[in-house]
Amino acid sequence: MTVSGPGNPEPQSVGPGASSVEQLRKDGNELFKCGDYEGALTAYTQALGLGATPQDQAILHRNRAACHLKLEDYEKAETEATKAIEKDGGDIKALYRRSQALEKLGRLDQAVLDLQRCVSLEPKNKVFQEALRNIAGQIQEKVRYMSSTDAKVEQMFQILLDPQEKGTEKKQKASQNLVVLAREDAGAEKIFRSNGVQLLQRLLDTGEPDLMLAALRTLVGICSEHQSRTVATLSVLGTRRVVSMLGVENQAVSLAACHLLQVMFDALKEGVKKGFRGKEGAIIVDPARELKVLISNLLELLTEVGVSGQGRDNALTLLIKVVPRKSPKDPNNSLTLWVIDQGLKKILEVGGSVQDPPGELTVTANSRMSASILLSKLFDDLKCDAERENFHRLCENYIKSWFEGHGLAGKLRAIQTVSCLLQGPCDAGNRALELNGVMESVIALCASEQEEEQLVAVETLIHAAGKAKRASFITANGVSLLKDLYKRSEKDSIRIRALVGLCKLGSAGGTDFSMKQFAEGSTLKLAKQCRKWLCNDQMDVGTRRWAVEGLAYLTFDADVKEEFVEDAAALKALFQLSKSEERSVLFAVASALVNCTNSYDYEEPDPKMVELAKYAKQHVPEQHPKDKPSFVRARVKKLLAAGVVSAMTCMVKTESPVLTSSCRELLSRVFLALVEEVEDRGTVVAQGGGKALLPLALEGTDVGQTKAAQALAKLTITSNPEMTFPGERIYEVVRPLISLLHLNCSGLQNFEALMALTNLAGISERLRQKILKEKAVPMIEGYMFEEHEMLRRAATECMCNLAMSKEVQDLFEATGNDRLKLLVLYSDHTLAGDPAGSSSEPQPGVAAPGCCGGAEHGGGLEGDRQHPDGERGAGDPVGASQGRGDPGHQGGHSLSGESCGIWAYQTQPGRKMRACLKHTLPTAAQGAGQTGWWGWDANAWPLLPAAL
Repeated sequence: MTVSGPGNPEPQSVGPGASSVEQLRKDGNELFKCGDYEGALTAYTQALGLGATPQDQAILHRNRAACHLKLEDYEKAETEATKAIEKDGGDIKALYRRSQALEKLGRLDQAVLDLQRCVSLEPKNKVFQEALRNIAGQIQEKVRYMSSTDAKVEQMFQILLDPQEKGTEKKQKASQNLVVLAREDAGAEKIFRSNGVQLLQRLLDTGEPDLMLAALRTLVGICSEHQSRTVATLSVLGTRRVVSMLGVENQAVSLAACHLLQVMFDALKEGVKKGFRGKEGAIIVDPARELKVLISNLLELLTEVGVSGQGRDNALTLLIKVVPRKSPKDPNNSLTLWVIDQGLKKILEVGGSVQDPPGELTVTANSRMSASILLSKLFDDLKCDAERENFHRLCENYIKSWFEGHGLAGKLRAIQTVSCLLQGPCDAGNRALELNGVMESVIALCASEQEEEQLVAVETLIHAAGKAKRASFITANGVSLLKDLYKRSEKDSIRIRALVGLCKLGSAGGTDFSMKQFAEGSTLKLAKQCRKWLCNDQMDVGTRRWAVEGLAYLTFDADVKEEFVEDAAALKALFQLSKSEERSVLFAVASALVNCTNSYDYEEPDPKMVELAKYAKQHVPEQHPKDKPSFVRARVKKLLAAGVVSAMTCMVKTESPVLTSSCRELLSRVFLALVEEVEDRGTVVAQGGGKALLPLALEGTDVGQTKAAQALAKLTITSNPEMTFPGERIYEVVRPLISLLHLNCSGLQNFEALMALTNLAGISERLRQKILKEKAVPMIEGYMFEEHEMLRRAATECMCNLAMSKEVQDLFEATGNDRLKLLVLYSDHTLAGDPAGSSSEPQPGVAAPGCCGGAEHGGGLEGDRQHPDGERGAGDPVGASQGRGDPGHQGGHSLSGESCGIWAYQTQPGRKMRACLKHTLPTAAQGAGQTGWWGWDANAWPLLPAAL
């Protein structure tokens, strides 16, 4: 009896739609045999919707379970198998498939019960007997491990709680072992069942930072991806107690508590992914309630006096991560609405606070920026005008409550709150700025004698100039005030902010060379002063940050860019500042680098449209002469020489809400500009650029992820991937590269992704399996038949390397599938054997019937031969692992001026299919230009977009 695939066709009862159900089931079975599990799943689902009989439903559900097993979706496989068993309790295939799913989910005790039932129904079935023996062995091993750790856990807690062992090396080792044990699910479960949470509570009560850190890190292991243990831990420790640990003065303890709370949020949101179910699940009444209790405590922490500034920042970071929806496709934004109703005033209170005044909340330099980001994310998560209007109303009521009746101090707090909103949800900030008397108070406070009042007012004026509408108002009414402050003030903190305001107004024309707000040379003078302050290490970091803000605006001007990259001291100071604790500078640094590398989106205007606009007397944007490609390339090289890659690598590693998705996108754009030239890619790799690009390609805006993925593709094409992405990191590159194969990406991005995947597929079977697991084969196969020749060649090369995997060979050679036949027809060659006639190779066999001859094509691809024992020759084009690093060898497939010769069908498995794949490659002589390490002509790349 077969138990691994969909069931054989069962007798069908006659009834409405019975023939359609049977046909769809047969279609699904054929798709399953061909490896198209998604297609089979669709067919079975359609059959279920046609009123199938209970017997048919049981068969269809168990077949769906088989598809989910192949797709490694074990939760759904268990659900489908259970539905089949509910229809037919004696369905032995469904029982077996459910046992397979349960085993993968780690629920061995339940898997054993299903297998025992299978054995009782078919006692002589060796498959069931072997599976039962395997699971029994796993259970015994688990029991043995659990019993062996009992004594270890008890001993570790005794050492940690022994007052005589204070500060000893023995105690430190015990705490490390406890943390390591908790990282494994079985170890975490043993600690949990050994009254571990109560013992860890005693460690937290000691107040010793080292013991508190060990306890918090162990709790992370206990709660990780386990909903029931998370709820039990919160019940024992108390939600209030866990959240309050964020506010301690010790920064390491606060960060550890933040990590624990993040893990708890994830566990409550996602549910149990691994671990035990059953009785433990009964303690979870309503995870949404637990989430709201945690969030409510975080909101309370924001306005508590005595909480450290770092703790307040950590609370804001957690709220940013857990409250807004992850995707706009999720229709439920109820958590956001609840937070706005319950905690918007508390968030505004943090955003409106002034740093370290007596009697105020303790905040850091990053607190207000974090509050702005949270407000922006909450506002962006709203779905309709009514929800946004409620947000505006709450903000305006809060500002009015401080602006009216609290004297000058109240007005100052109200204006600071407006400034916070302008940095976040600017629509709300602009509306607040239009409230009666607010703008007038801002202008008046700019002339105050008190530095603190001037700082708040000038910063608000700067943020208000962000929009064109507001900038035009301030250009008319506030420029003279800012100039006066810049010239007359004796305080550098005021002068630098006034200067940034002027910089912002001076750059209102963006990159349009024809639009200048100030007189010729004024922007260069402003930039020079900004660089001077940036290089002044005697000033505090918070003040120097404003110099970077000014340069971020002024570098729209190409003259400013040229002077900036020539100033080695200014670049060094910029990169040092980006590595400092002042995280709010990151966006400004990234913006300045985007401007210097011209990595913003720019499209050449259509000449005909330009002529039409001139004829209609409309404004036509003009590009600065120094923004031409030659100038940009020179600037990029100067930035690389100054160490821009190492600075950006540090920025990517930042664990701060200031590193927003928009900031990540800017960094991705810069990286893509840095790797544009082949000769610069070695420098980027050497300074850690490959490692920094991975997180950018996996998280951020869609545009940012695409830009980072394309930069990864360029690095993978022209350098050895095993050196660029050492260790396990090479497997993380696959998913970003595959994302470039989607149809919404450009032809150049498709092409570079295919070339990069070709390199990876030629390295190892494990990498090929990773590509298969990411479901890239259908997309690569589709590009093999693209109209554009370069895409077709790249996809075929990639498939040639993937063909070394047995799964790909089976996919092409499966019965009832025309893939191989189609390739033979495309190849237009005979399968008569090796034209070269080498006697050392396997002798030619019989050609496949129906193949067309093509004598005019002659010879074969260089290195096409393969040794009889299955090892590749030094020049074998099917893999890129041979001879890598040798300047005389082009790894992977390389095209010669001759077409491919074909080996006979009777040779080693997979050769038949690979030979036909090679025939789809067009004959093309290699140019004399520079090639990548795997043999493609690098000079062909820039031609692709124009050809597409």
